[in-house]
Amino acid sequence: MAEETGEQQTPDTEIATVGGVNGISPAEHAATVETPSQSAAPPAQNPPPPPPPGDDDEEDEEEKGMLRMSFMEHLEELRSRLLKAIGGMLVAFLLSIGFCKDLWRVVSAPAVEALKHLHVNPPNLAQITPMEQFNVIYLKLPLLVSVFVASPWILYQVWAFISPGLYRREKKWAVPFILSTAGLFITGGLFAYFVAFRYGLEFLLGIGRDINVTPVVSINEYFDLFVNVTLGVGLVFEMPVIIFFLTLLRLASPRFLIRHSRYAILAITIIAAIVTPTPDVFNMMIFAVPMVLLFFVGVFVSHLLVLKREGRRFPWGQVLLGIGLTLVVAAGVVALFVYRYHYHFIAKWPYLSK
Repeated sequence: MAEETGEQQTPDTEIATVGGVNGISPAEHAATVETPSQSAAPPAQNPPPPPPPGDDDEEDEEEKGMLRMSFMEHLEELRSRLLKAIGGMLVAFLLSIGFCKDLWRVVSAPAVEALKHLHVNPPNLAQITPMEQFNVIYLKLPLLVSVFVASPWILYQVWAFISPGLYRREKKWAVPFILSTAGLFITGGLFAYFVAFRYGLEFLLGIGRDINVTPVVSINEYFDLFVNVTLGVGLVFEMPVIIFFLTLLRLASPRFLIRHSRYAILAITIIAAIVTPTPDVFNMMIFAVPMVLLFFVGVFVSHLLVLKREGRRFPWGQVLLGIGLTLVVAAGVVALFVYRYHYHFIAKWPYLSK
């Protein structure tokens, strides 16, 4: 019994010995032993780093420049801009009325020159109805001139209407947008007047001269043709601006435009055939070639926009050097024709005559 009692006390003695050696009690020792569940706990994961505060601050600053308006406020703003645009056209119209006779001499000059070349005497346009002269010279002509003169003001009103919904960085495009759009529109009208309209008109008036047909041109019909050509070419010259905004809205890209350029050239040729007042190929090419060049100018502007969006720069130095060399070569060719082959400059296409 004594031996059994001693054997049963051995584990307790060992525990006490351990506690005595380590200087802690058995309860404290049991508390310091880690359980399997505690030792298998995974380490805590670090939270993801917060986004940089600069982006949010930049977006907040951009949105501060945007004006929030209700639907009725948009309608009121649209009404205000339309009235201002019409007011600008009215001012240009009143100013143009004072120069109606001089303006008509300018507008009728292509017809007078064409009739002189065709040996029509007198080289004048005809009035068919009693009100025709008044309607054309004193109403329609000043209205057409006011459209071209007031085009920068009208485009400014368009930009002022859409600018409240733009970011601050996008509002910086106001001046380039107005100047480029109005400049291309006016340039198209001038191109139609000095180049395209003159050749087409002389071709049309010359049809039938060899079979005893004398042209008698009504001022109303002449002015309608003049308006169709000048406004049509002026609108077609807006092609680079349209391509730029399509790229800005991510509806087109330079790669897409170049890949489908053959379809664009086909469409341009069809438009030129419709706008051209004559069916011959030469006059159609007078319209089509500048339109194709404008298409590729628009592709180039689209490429510049994509480069800026991607943070890259265009090699302007090399391009300007190439353009300078081309101009030097062209000037040398012109000088060769003038001094070697005795050509001289004239005021109309092809601007050189022997």
